[in-house]
Amino acid sequence: MPVTKRDDRVRVMTGNEACAEAALAAGLKFFAGYPITPSSEIAEELSTKLPASGGKFIQMEDEISAMGAIIGASLAGAKSMTATSGPGFSLKQENIGYACITEVPCVIVNVMRGGPSTGLPTMPAQSDVMQARWGTHGDHPIIVLCPQSVAETIDLTVRAFSLTEKFRIPVILLMDETVGHISEKIRLPKYEELEIYERHKPTVPPEEYLPYRHTDNDIPEMATFGSGYRFHVTGLCHDETGFPTNNPVEIEKQMLRLNRKLERYRDEIIEVETAGDEDAEIGVFAYGSTARSAKRAMLMAQEKGIKTCFLRPRTMWPFPDLEVRAMGEKVRSIIVPEMNLGQIAHEVEWAVAGQAEVIKVNKISGEPISPPEILAAIEKAVK
Repeated sequence: MPVTKRDDRVRVMTGNEACAEAALAAGLKFFAGYPITPSSEIAEELSTKLPASGGKFIQMEDEISAMGAIIGASLAGAKSMTATSGPGFSLKQENIGYACITEVPCVIVNVMRGGPSTGLPTMPAQSDVMQARWGTHGDHPIIVLCPQSVAETIDLTVRAFSLTEKFRIPVILLMDETVGHISEKIRLPKYEELEIYERHKPTVPPEEYLPYRHTDNDIPEMATFGSGYRFHVTGLCHDETGFPTNNPVEIEKQMLRLNRKLERYRDEIIEVETAGDEDAEIGVFAYGSTARSAKRAMLMAQEKGIKTCFLRPRTMWPFPDLEVRAMGEKVRSIIVPEMNLGQIAHEVEWAVAGQAEVIKVNKISGEPISPPEILAAIEKAVK
């Protein structure tokens, strides 16, 4: 009997384990965090694997200091990441704003649980999608990626590092508890074939370097602390030199450039998945683990003769408004299931601008939304 060769790339792992695995493959060199359910396994995995690969792991005294630590490590040239959940994510917000205005690359993983406050530590929710975009104060750029499975967690973790290094915008990987803790059989990618992006280093001598220079592509070159380049980093509004300024012209020029990156590179940043009937009468918009129930509900509806289509954002922010608007132009109703009281449904309503009815399917009990619950909303919409 022939012996079947074992495929070492086939594994059974959770989303949290996959996140840690992919971060190492993307070049993670520094992790700082504080244990919090349901994200703790990411830190546990990296506490042994990161030092073994030449990186640094540190458990900080709280989430505030953990966020500050990864900003400092990134300024020193290390690809950096932290991981948390709802209450810890709230604590990180001020320093996330600091990373935004100073354009420091970093990845923040938030494995969502129910809230507010301590809420539901061990149960799934999608309660942080608006906080991920607007949690820190002021007009700021942020990129948020939202995986639906263990395999996609690997893909989007690697992508998170590439996006943050390329655009100098903090990137949030927004998982829900189901994705973080579900175990799935996956095939690991060939990491040597992955597209890994490294930040653009200065090409000018130290005496000519401006850390926030207005460049043709809106992305300043980033020097590394300790490499001979000396520059100022501040959370105050600053000019090209990095030093604070009260000059309204310079303030507006820098802030517009800071946020323009999201608009200028929108099509490169935003990714969506679409499926279903081209002539659909009902659309379904869903994200994270709920999208899996939604896609199944679409198939169940099609079996009943209901023409249905499906749209899922892999990139949650910037919001895929153009893609949602296109769906709204061809369907009469859009079903939006989410494990909160309708946070993203408001964005869908704004995007469709009255062209289609938006129907919410919400659950905040700590239980996932099932395909039959979404199917019921689809069937009701066609009556």
